[in-house]
Amino acid sequence: MARSFFPQMNPVTVKKLRRFRSIKRAFYSALILFFLVILSLFAELLVNSRAVVVWYDGALSFPTYSAVRTGADFGLDYQYEVNYRELQQLFQKQNQGNWLIMPPVPYNPYEQDFSAENSPPHPPSVAKKHYLGTDVSGRDILARLVYGFRIAIGFAFMTMFLCFLIGVSFGSMMGYYGGRFDIISQRFIEIWSMVPTLYVIMIMVSVIRPNFMLFVGINVLFGWIGMTWYMRTMTYREKSREYVLAAQAQGASTFRIIFHHILPNTMVMIVTLAPFAIVGNITQLTALDFLGLGLMPPTPSWGELLQQGKSNMEAYWILGSVVSAIVLVLTMVTFIGEGIREAFDPRQHTRYI
Repeated sequence: MARSFFPQMNPVTVKKLRRFRSIKRAFYSALILFFLVILSLFAELLVNSRAVVVWYDGALSFPTYSAVRTGADFGLDYQYEVNYRELQQLFQKQNQGNWLIMPPVPYNPYEQDFSAENSPPHPPSVAKKHYLGTDVSGRDILARLVYGFRIAIGFAFMTMFLCFLIGVSFGSMMGYYGGRFDIISQRFIEIWSMVPTLYVIMIMVSVIRPNFMLFVGINVLFGWIGMTWYMRTMTYREKSREYVLAAQAQGASTFRIIFHHILPNTMVMIVTLAPFAIVGNITQLTALDFLGLGLMPPTPSWGELLQQGKSNMEAYWILGSVVSAIVLVLTMVTFIGEGIREAFDPRQHTRYI
């Protein structure tokens, strides 16, 4: 039956996937995390101060993904962007057939809500649709959690991909060529790994305006080293196998031997390490934002919310929300990593004769 779902996969791969599916906490964690990532990609439709759909005077518009619509576009007497929450109340009051649909959370992560009588932070309120309350600047916490998750998970995946790309390529060449190239490369990596990453980040942040790609670049500069050592060891072991000697005897190029023969046989280790690399990247970005060395305010950030919660313990909803989100996501990714490691363990699918 598994072949019907994966018709192009070999039986061993199908067996590994079925084994992963049988590990319930890993399988359901993967489904939930995948669902959360998909939702975060379309966060503007779920968490936004702009309407999803507007019907006005017989015309349909979609403000979420269109240009800024001013109040004059909807018959109001001002030229700045319309407040869609107020516009929705106006349409309901006029009862002239105009209507609009707001996202479930009608606030964007940068919007400051000072409509309450007391100053922020405000506790959770279903009536005002601040389901997790607001932070010290009056910004909706749920909105900042959702957009902060998208930034964190995007940072984690992009950093992991680039680190693995460099580490796998460089480590494979070190293990395959060996000799002088391997020795020189080892000395270079040892010297490079001695550079203090935190100091580099502090210097770069003080010189260049912090942004998403800057932190990706800095983390890639130092994050590829670990994967390089793993791939060097795996390639050094694999290159003495019979299939590599057969490929060399047939005149296969070095590129083909490394990336078409050796790499597929080391893919288990790469897949196993990927979830733990994601956990490390999310934790690193959150820690930098917590220390004030991360993304520039008012960028949505879990670390910045964590810092607010620490500084305002009386606003329990801030610290409780962000800690719950961090623990939930990191726990799910850890479960996925453990499930992959157990399901793809070669000892589970090897028969000695």
